[in-house]
Amino acid sequence: MTSRDKKRDYLNCAKQKTNKRENDFGSKQHTGLDKMKESGGPIMIGSKPTLIAVDGTPLRFLIMDAPRPNNLHLYIKECKRYNVTDVVRVCEPTYSKTDLIHAGIQLHEMPYPDGHSPPDEVLDRWLDLVHERFFVTTTASGSSPTIAVHCVAGLGRAPVLVAIALIEFQKMDPVEAVVLIRKHRRGAINDKQLNFLETYQRRYKKGGGGSTCCIVM
Repeated sequence: MTSRDKKRDYLNCAKQKTNKRENDFGSKQHTGLDKMKESGGPIMIGSKPTLIAVDGTPLRFLIMDAPRPNNLHLYIKECKRYNVTDVVRVCEPTYSKTDLIHAGIQLHEMPYPDGHSPPDEVLDRWLDLVHERFFVTTTASGSSPTIAVHCVAGLGRAPVLVAIALIEFQKMDPVEAVVLIRKHRRGAINDKQLNFLETYQRRYKKGGGGSTCCIVM
């Protein structure tokens, strides 16, 4: 059995063990949120944002689910905490970009269908943004920038883009990239998306490979 096969077996085993717990947790979480909405309870973030960072590199990604108009201010607070300069939205809009702009954060629209692999246009724009933000541009404050990326639940399309950035700019093995992401964001990247990543061929020609911070929502 090859090293990659062992890693894949580990991923499958870990996924099976956590599936039931995640489903149970998800049901309880959504039930609780629904009850709070009905009772006018406190406004909350859907799921805790997940920072993905690689030691010794500038790459930092914060993966999040989709904000709503009534809790966007909480996500902006998290973005400020991690010095987010850009938010990448890969799903249908659920909030206006106005508040992000007022907070000094750029919004980039890169939607693609749920359950599909990212098309070439999205890949090109995503990789250009990662290269520009982490390997070309320097911030006035001198602190490391962060790119936030989110889909609806922060478990599929957004983590896939982060994995691709790790494969392209850190030369990570696809399975290693998925292991790293799942270590911090349980339930991320399904089997179909894993198959796509395992066959992904590096395509970016502008170079890179340094230190960065991205946030995926």
